[in-house]
Amino acid sequence: MNPTVCPPPGGFIFKKLPFVLMFLCFCAILLFMTILHSILFGIVEGISEFLPISSTGHLILFSHILALAQTDFLKSFEIAIQLGAIASVVVLYWRSFLLNVAVMKRIVVAFIPTGIVGLVLYKIIKTYLLGNETIVVWALILGGIFLIVFELLHKERDDAAANVEDISYKQAFGIGLAQSVAIIPGVSRSAATILGGLGMRIKRATIVEFSFLLAAPIMLVATAYDLYKTPAVFVGSNFTTLIVGFVVSFFVAYGSIRFLLRFIKTHTFIPFGVYRIVIGLLFLLLIVL
Repeated sequence: MNPTVCPPPGGFIFKKLPFVLMFLCFCAILLFMTILHSILFGIVEGISEFLPISSTGHLILFSHILALAQTDFLKSFEIAIQLGAIASVVVLYWRSFLLNVAVMKRIVVAFIPTGIVGLVLYKIIKTYLLGNETIVVWALILGGIFLIVFELLHKERDDAAANVEDISYKQAFGIGLAQSVAIIPGVSRSAATILGGLGMRIKRATIVEFSFLLAAPIMLVATAYDLYKTPAVFVGSNFTTLIVGFVVSFFVAYGSIRFLLRFIKTHTFIPFGVYRIVIGLLFLLLIVL
């Protein structure tokens, strides 16, 4: 009769150890890729938020390149990550927000039409517009054409508003209406506000600065409302992903703002129009193929 052989203590654990290690490695890779994606998204957001090329459009197309599914989390992430870029505006222009009542009044007036449109059309925007690559590429292409044509025809007048405080309330409201068009991903919030301001006799440097300032309340309210509607998307590792993207977009956007302020002193926005057309056509071919 053969004696009963008892397995050594922990034998079951040692047999399963390779599978446990494989699972942990898989989780580590997923976490690394998630953080890497967040860093890349932060860079794209930081570069494109204040340039007239559409940050939302670029984030949507970038997610297409990475083959990321347009989940509720990704759509909310593409909205919330813009807060990092907006924070850079607050750091650069905190005096205008805290000490200049005249500027704040004009920001509030310009915010009203955009806020109403965004609130009324929120469900349509989230369901049908965000994540739609076809809409993005056509908005980029057509917006690029419009940008070039506008710059070729535009002549800055001597009586154009030279300071943000000189912008009338009527002009501020008109800029807010122009900004409302940017609910279409690919249009570009900055392009809509800048071209709207130039068309209403505001100097280039002035409307660019006002576009920076106006971004803060718009994106803050948009993110807060989106979190209110989908509160469960930023929990656990998702929240970590957002923080990483926020920090990266903050520092990159800070440099992007500095670049644009120097750029407009000697250039028009035509190069951005050309870029929009080229990138739109490339992505159009990518989607078709």
